[in-house]
Amino acid sequence: MLTLDKIYHASFVLKEVIRPTALIKSPNLCPGVNLYLKPENLQVTGSFKVRGAYYKISQLTEEEKAKGVIACSAGNHAQGVALAAAKNGIKSLICIPDGAPISKVEATKSYGAEVCLVEGAYDDAYEKALSLVEETGATFIHPFDDELVIAGQGSIGLEILDELPNVDVVIVPIGGGGLISGVAFALKALKPEIKVYGVQSSGAPSMLNAVKKKQIETLDSVKTIADGIAVKRPGDHTFELVEKYVDEIVTVTDDEVSTAILELIEQQKMIAEGAGAVALAAALFHKVPIQNKNVVCLVSGGNIDVTILSRVIDRGLQKAGRLAELIIELIDKPGQLLGVSQIISKLGGNVVSVFHSRADVDLDINACVLRISMETRNQEHLDQIKAEISRQGYKIVDVK
Repeated sequence: MLTLDKIYHASFVLKEVIRPTALIKSPNLCPGVNLYLKPENLQVTGSFKVRGAYYKISQLTEEEKAKGVIACSAGNHAQGVALAAAKNGIKSLICIPDGAPISKVEATKSYGAEVCLVEGAYDDAYEKALSLVEETGATFIHPFDDELVIAGQGSIGLEILDELPNVDVVIVPIGGGGLISGVAFALKALKPEIKVYGVQSSGAPSMLNAVKKKQIETLDSVKTIADGIAVKRPGDHTFELVEKYVDEIVTVTDDEVSTAILELIEQQKMIAEGAGAVALAAALFHKVPIQNKNVVCLVSGGNIDVTILSRVIDRGLQKAGRLAELIIELIDKPGQLLGVSQIISKLGGNVVSVFHSRADVDLDINACVLRISMETRNQEHLDQIKAEISRQGYKIVDVK
């Protein structure tokens, strides 16, 4: 059974390995909200996962330690297990989905773990890990559905209350549910009136579906940039704890997550991965009631692949109306491109690229198409430019 004593014990044990992640006050992110970030993206290994992994491994018997540990992970749990095993002087083998970011795979190896890449998603890696446990007799370190792992993650709840005793709302990402189970249990045990909201990707709503239907089901597939919470099936223990202690679960889209990542970069100079930004996305897009309240958004991890980061930034800029491509149908005569460019320039837009073509077969014979990418201040500014282009007689066919 998960108990508050176990969470306190975990907090004590973890002091020797984790990095303190003090709350960061961030009122500018959400006007009218006294918002704080819990920056677990700054944690050792770049994620909260080291907490549960280390506490679980620290409690193994000497006989269990001698046989080593096996885990499965999309990346963050892998690094936590690898580091925890190394600090305890034991072997670790991690099964990772082959689509996980290269940076997470290489980081896991750097902590001394052996890595087994498995074709498919997290759940495929899970099945492979279980088969290897049968073969080797090693101890399986579950990424979320284990009471000691959950207790380790619950230490975050104690830290939040210690630093912000008058907290009203805590928003937490949900994948398999280990993080929110521990955090919600600790918070509700010490201050039951605190509201705890969970956030999933709209492309991987496994826990939300389970709570709605009051039974666990396995999703056929998951699709999200938040790979750290792309879990097809939540845990049995975590499902029970979430049902009991979490007030509500909401979802956010990939575009909303991209916007949150961009906001963290620009406003806080902080890098978060997709899963790490979902809590802030829920706050930014008003998914939960937080106006005039003391709110903590848990930024659970920062291990985003740099090759993905640039695409995410572009998506965030597009979502915020700060980067757009206008497709405009023009009459094929001199001065048309100049006319459009002058409108954008006078209104303060910045042209990034231009593509001009007569080759589209769907156009009139005397027409051409202009694709013009530009940077703008915000959605209102973009709308102003679009309205002026239309007012001066140019036909906007599409906006991307």
